[in-house]
Amino acid sequence: MRYKIVLLLFILVWAGMITRLYHVSVKSNFYYTSLAKANVERKEFIKPVRGEITDLNGNLLAMNQIGFSLSIKPHLSIKSKEGKKSQLEQAVDTILETFPDLNKTTMMKVYKKKSSAYNHKYIKVVDFIHYADMMSAYPTLSMHDELKIEAETKRYYPYGKYCAHLIGYTGRSNTKENETDEVVDVVGKVGKSGLERYYNTFLEGKLGYQINKVTARNKAVDVLEKMLPKDNRNLKLNIDVDLQKMIYEHFGDATGVAIVMRTNGEILAAVSYPAYDPNLFVGGISSKAWKALQEDLAHPFTNKITHGTYPPGSSIKPGMALAFDKAKPGILEQDEYCNGSMTIGNSKHRFRCWKHSGHGKVWLRKAIQQSCDVYFYKKSLKVGIDAMAKNLRSFGLGVKTGVDLPREYSGVIPDKAWKMRRFKQPWYLGETVIASIGQGYDLVTPLQVARYTALVATGNLVTPRVAKSIDGKEINATIVPMKFNPRTLSEVRMGMYDVCNTRRGTAYRLMHDLPVIVAGKTGTSQVTSIPQVGRRLKESELAYFHRSHAWITTYAPYDDPQFVVTVLIEHGGHGGSTSAPMAGDIYKWLYKNGYFKSKLQKEIGNTAAETPALEEKKEKIKKRNEDLRKKSGGGLSLF
Repeated sequence: MRYKIVLLLFILVWAGMITRLYHVSVKSNFYYTSLAKANVERKEFIKPVRGEITDLNGNLLAMNQIGFSLSIKPHLSIKSKEGKKSQLEQAVDTILETFPDLNKTTMMKVYKKKSSAYNHKYIKVVDFIHYADMMSAYPTLSMHDELKIEAETKRYYPYGKYCAHLIGYTGRSNTKENETDEVVDVVGKVGKSGLERYYNTFLEGKLGYQINKVTARNKAVDVLEKMLPKDNRNLKLNIDVDLQKMIYEHFGDATGVAIVMRTNGEILAAVSYPAYDPNLFVGGISSKAWKALQEDLAHPFTNKITHGTYPPGSSIKPGMALAFDKAKPGILEQDEYCNGSMTIGNSKHRFRCWKHSGHGKVWLRKAIQQSCDVYFYKKSLKVGIDAMAKNLRSFGLGVKTGVDLPREYSGVIPDKAWKMRRFKQPWYLGETVIASIGQGYDLVTPLQVARYTALVATGNLVTPRVAKSIDGKEINATIVPMKFNPRTLSEVRMGMYDVCNTRRGTAYRLMHDLPVIVAGKTGTSQVTSIPQVGRRLKESELAYFHRSHAWITTYAPYDDPQFVVTVLIEHGGHGGSTSAPMAGDIYKWLYKNGYFKSKLQKEIGNTAAETPALEEKKEKIKKRNEDLRKKSGGGLSLF
């Protein structure tokens, strides 16, 4: 036994000696070799240039201004001695001699905050100086060892507010963003909203690097290795910025949303009005400007396209009819009678139709043409809320569309289970009735309404897309065919045709004489209950924020659907009189600018007659882009 213990101790001693020998001769050699290598080599990252964003025709929507940043050497003395300026103050004053408009206090504060015995990197005190301004100053400033001048880019949005909610903006990155993205950590900027955020990983590119041989004083004397960054990865959109501008300016004193989408999901224009200037955020927005945005009752900072949720009102009726038919095939074959209102059971509460005298005998096509509420009230009681909600969600209402914009809202298409989860209360039949005309708890986004309109027009559920191609590679459309009763779908479409093209249609006055045949549905979504006692107040008699939202959602041409146009005017009253004029002007613009093509034209492309005009347009865009890049220092370099 004692022999075994001695043997075990002997083995342990030898194992310890071997381990120690490994550490001294092998592992420590690697460690000190790496340490020595670090002392003679320095790796510097090369920042990639953020990709540009252009519209369908090549107009620059997001680009880079070329300029420089200024950094100060670390470990400079901060405190002054015997009336003599500190090294830091001397360095800052050197910068101010050339750029007197810069803030000395801010530069000193930034340096002191980042100064540390453990920081051996130059400290950036000026984020951006335009290329033209630096040209004359560069020879002088580059002679100072305490200063470091680096090439920088600054994001610029030529169309400002017109595309703000689509393009978004870039801003200074925070600690969390730096920790999760090595490019952001080096560049210090990241997409904060819109496409800039959604496609940030693509647009920002990949870091390059350069390994330099350095002296004991950390001065580079030779380049040992270099890899260029992967940058200038560009994004092309489906957006036509000229249409975007036209729609934005059309809103005037109104607020709301307008969306123009091809029936395959490509978004040609999407305006949330009012908007803001994204250039305010690039270098950091002032507290005064931010407060003004936050306190504006029109909510210019809210992207109402995907974040605005509204009751759909009667714009939901075509989809509701299809939901009824899916839930109970054949239910729409029976007509209903409307005398202006209805009650449920023994209740004295009257659920009114918008037409006080009633519509008389009503069938599906007439119910959509004249937007009869009682027709939908009665059908809903035969179907039930759960079946209605299930089918409406399958049509894209109350669910995210999947659009390439960040943080999209879902909205609400309620059922019994939803109400129990939300309010811990049972569902009532009266809530089913008002849900059938898009009121009550129903909340949808304007983009959901546009998407579902494309479904009614084509029978396909599409995924909306703002971006057309990424680095030259086309983004494929996502299209899911859905099955409907052909007769029901045809009746629904004819009802929408009647809305815009027959005298009793709710949008006839403003939509019947357009250069293309349009089908659509108007809607008035209440934001507050209107008392039933006595005469029903007109929308114009209500306080502004109590007025209903005005919807119109349409597609055209009726016999060959190519485009969807959806307009919502907040507190606009009736869609037929408030939203329809804008929708009509959009169709006129599309027609005038050659967007409506026959099936033959779509197969062979542009006709010869269109070519000279298109070429002239392309040349104008090219010239404008060249001027923008020239003013921004594009194509120029110090090195």
